Amino acid sequence: MNRMMIIPVTVATVAALCVAALGATVTDLGPWYQALAKPAWNPPDVVFPMGWTVIYALITVAGITAWRAAPNTAAAEWVIGLFALNGFLNISWSILFFRFQRPDWAFYEVVLLWLSILAMILYCGRFSKKAAVLLVPYLAWVTFAAALNRAVVELNAPFG
Repeated sequence: MNRMMIIPVTVATVAALCVAALGATVTDLGPWYQALAKPAWNPPDVVFPMGWTVIYALITVAGITAWRAAPNTAAAEWVIGLFALNGFLNISWSILFFRFQRPDWAFYEVVLLWLSILAMILYCGRFSKKAAVLLVPYLAWVTFAAALNRAVVELNAPFG
């Protein structure tokens, strides 16, 4: 690996690992979650960590790719900012859903998460089609998660 790649790869990898670890730390599949009514199409719990592992790997590669392809420092800083905002929203959803036990609030927040992914795709796609394509599975995953979140709200409301 050349020296030009070390910083982006290191920063993106550490950031993705931190977001994944924080998200996992606040995710509690204990009695409250198990007691929630879920739709028939809810996948087994084991699917989620496997899916998130793939998604985080794709996000990391997309971030590195976009950062390296950015035409100037300002564009690279926007890439970092968009990915950082997205990481914050990703963790926030887990906190709202699992820690606060408010799937209703989490549903509204997942809309912001979804929009942040779309913003990353559109912005990065201006100078890196590869980065944009790598983020499409993340958008699809969060679209599915949002639909699942909405179904949980409908089956279990009211909350709080």
